[in-house]
Amino acid sequence: MYILIGIVLILVTMGFIMLASTSSVQGASQFHDPRYFVKRQAVGLVVGAVVALFAARLDYRYWKTLAIPLALGSVFLLVMVLIPGIGLTVKGSSRWLRAGPVTFQPSELAKFSSLVLIAWWMARFQRHARELRMGLVYPLGLLALYLGLVFVEPDFGTTLLLAMVGMLLLFLGGARVGSLAVAGAAGAALFSLAILRDPIRLRRITAFLNPEQYARNEAFQLLNAIYAFVVGGWRGVGFGQSLQKHFYLPEAHTDFIFAIIGEELGMKGSLGIVVLFLGLFLCGMLISHRAPDRFGQLLGCGCTLMLTLQAVINMGVVTGSLPTKGLPLPFISFGGSSLVASMAMVGVLINLARHASAEEADRDAQCIRDAARRL
Repeated sequence: MYILIGIVLILVTMGFIMLASTSSVQGASQFHDPRYFVKRQAVGLVVGAVVALFAARLDYRYWKTLAIPLALGSVFLLVMVLIPGIGLTVKGSSRWLRAGPVTFQPSELAKFSSLVLIAWWMARFQRHARELRMGLVYPLGLLALYLGLVFVEPDFGTTLLLAMVGMLLLFLGGARVGSLAVAGAAGAALFSLAILRDPIRLRRITAFLNPEQYARNEAFQLLNAIYAFVVGGWRGVGFGQSLQKHFYLPEAHTDFIFAIIGEELGMKGSLGIVVLFLGLFLCGMLISHRAPDRFGQLLGCGCTLMLTLQAVINMGVVTGSLPTKGLPLPFISFGGSSLVASMAMVGVLINLARHASAEEADRDAQCIRDAARRL
């Protein structure tokens, strides 16, 4: 548990340090304040810390009773995003809602509520997990509702992430591998068809395959991200010395912040981030393995997979290994909604670790009492 907390603290600290560097130019140019984005992220961190403390103290079993209300609330907010005049549209995507001076992304709540819902379903119907209807059709239908609403925003990155984590949770919950493979293939076919019918997404795929041909438009961001890694080399150009953040690399403080880490801190800094997320994955899976019951195990695995797979996808996009998608790097990229959601999942993992430790202590105490009676 303490290793997990340490890793998250390092990632959050690294995020603020790099955000101070990457966002200073845009903050000064757009808002006349080089610390504008850092201040906004600090608000998100305070809220995230409160949410994490709440989740760490709340018995994880209580999430069972909240699974359906959370799901209904998430679906309601995802629908609200799509209503003209209510949802905020930025760069052609309707992903945000505004509440006074605050904007937030309902899809971040959907990430958490979807894994809570699937974990609850697969734990409740554990004996029927290998049945086609109870173990696949019904939970997959629930997941498809999330995927459809997020997809039409459009937010292909979050759709892909939700699908991957959802399918992995169904697999861990005991669903038949063959049925999952068929469902996954059908989903991939529908996803591919949707991309082929969307000229913008299709051009992004084409630009990913032939970046030099689209160097001035769709591949501009990707090529500048790769250039940042090349310039950084092993040692980096030094903190605050990035040239790419001077409007050469769009979204340098959000989805592509990993490229600026590579430029300023070099390959050693980039590898350090990779190692930290690997440590987060190992700690999360170990905590999940030690969870007292099936629901806790699936919930912990879901939180761990959601955080680490999102990091893998983000790094894959920035390094040119995956087509461009709008997913932030957890704990590091600018974005209050993402930070709060990530901190909530960490809080759940901490609570699982506390319950696992308490149960192990009870078992040890019982063993000692049994041994004393025999003597």
